[in-house]
Amino acid sequence: MTNWTIDQIFKSAKKSAASDIHLVRGLAPIFRINGDLRQLGGAPLEREDLLRLLHEVATKNQIASFEKKKAVCFSRYWDEVGRLRITGYLHALCPEMAIRICESAIRPLSELGLPDVLQDFTRLHDGLVLITGPTGVGKTTTLNVMVDLINQEQRKKIIMIEDPVEFVHRNSRSIIVQQEVMTDTPSFHEALTNSLRQDPDVIVIGEMRSLETISTALTAAETGHLVFATLHTPDTVQTIQRVQSVFPSEQQNLVNIQLSNSIQAIVSQLLLPKADGSGRVVATEVCICNYAIRNKIRERNLHAIYNDLQGGRSTKMNTMDMSLLDLYEQGIITYETAITHARDKKFIQLRGRDL
Repeated sequence: MTNWTIDQIFKSAKKSAASDIHLVRGLAPIFRINGDLRQLGGAPLEREDLLRLLHEVATKNQIASFEKKKAVCFSRYWDEVGRLRITGYLHALCPEMAIRICESAIRPLSELGLPDVLQDFTRLHDGLVLITGPTGVGKTTTLNVMVDLINQEQRKKIIMIEDPVEFVHRNSRSIIVQQEVMTDTPSFHEALTNSLRQDPDVIVIGEMRSLETISTALTAAETGHLVFATLHTPDTVQTIQRVQSVFPSEQQNLVNIQLSNSIQAIVSQLLLPKADGSGRVVATEVCICNYAIRNKIRERNLHAIYNDLQGGRSTKMNTMDMSLLDLYEQGIITYETAITHARDKKFIQLRGRDL
């Protein structure tokens, strides 16, 4: 056994400005810093170490849930470190952990590199706004920024359904109710269904995972609520396709109409390494669902939406490739990074090669 303690690991990660911690068998603790994995020096962790570390950070109920379900996800506040999102899982019957160090304060849109148009979305009265992208690109941070903007400006009741809670909001002008799945409620779907009876103005869904959750979110958005949610999809078109595809074929026409009526905006995110190695920067695709785009959704002419995004700069819309090109032209990311993440590589090649 080693002498690693969970407190030592957490405080070292905080000092190193790590975003994530990975505790796996056979290696010393690993931190993700500016997107790169870096292993600490020292003795490798063994099964006994990992089991002890899990018990140091989890409650008895969380340990019992882990033993029953072979996985557990929960949040925990740690002195001098802040709030952590801890995911425990089994690997070859050995417990391991992936730990996210959550933001300790809400930063403004400009500091995060997010587009100003997100502030416009917080002033909508109803409809569905989706924040999308792969794991670890800051979708939850974006949701929390938007909630904070509403909280500072408007008198609303906001219900947030999260798994787990990563940032604790304090009531300012709004009332904010934060419910953690498996702590305050058994599931996203049940929490969402119950939230409709609690007089909400705004509903925030940490992740739309199931048909039932997506269906209820669409209904809520269609019936006078402003709904923010996340999906693990890379861009506008694949987000719409994902929502459509979770429903049985006989329901898809109705769902398509419902989606076209309720969708307000889709923002897709990527986190990319900066060219100077100083950190990471966000790239975004922004789709504002105007009449033309709603009509394309209704008619399932989805790929034509890219033309609207490409020509929509004047209305604050853009494709991910346009965002990548902007970041490259400003010298913030490298040409290789832009090309690697581009949907249409020729778009970057034709415009960025000689810069």
